[in-house]
Amino acid sequence: MEHTILGLTEAQIAGFGLSFGVGAFMVYMLFIIGQLAWESKAGRFGTFVLFLGLGFGMVGFVAKFVIQWLIGRH
Repeated sequence: MEHTILGLTEAQIAGFGLSFGVGAFMVYMLFIIGQLAWESKAGRFGTFVLFLGLGFGMVGFVAKFVIQWLIGRH
């Protein structure tokens, strides 16, 4: 017998938080990187380097969801 909170199991709540919660946090991080580039007057190349360096960690997280989606299709 699984316990539920508002009709959702613990696994469903964790899955929602992992996909939407972390996704929202990633969008907020992009805003922070853009604000950092704007305030430092980094220019085009500097902004590119900031987004590449600081945002590169997000690529793995997004790739995980894409790979899971591709595997789940078959």
